[in-house]
Amino acid sequence: MVFERRNETKMKNLLCPQCKIRRFYLLNAAGERLVVTVTEDKQIHPIHENESLDGFDTSLLYCLGCSWKGSVNNLT
Repeated sequence: MVFERRNETKMKNLLCPQCKIRRFYLLNAAGERLVVTVTEDKQIHPIHENESLDGFDTSLLYCLGCSWKGSVNNLT
């Protein structure tokens, strides 16, 4: 039996420059949070597929692991 490996390229997530975790949250005008990750090409994605970035401020990320906040350009 031969198994073929799918040729999927999984994009790495960028990390917090301070504590090195990969999960962040965004805020909307009502103060609600949306947990996200950021891919190597600086694309922000909600961690749950059924959620949307609509109405959330994507210019400022907040780290879930420490006090860091900043833009996607500051991630490592």
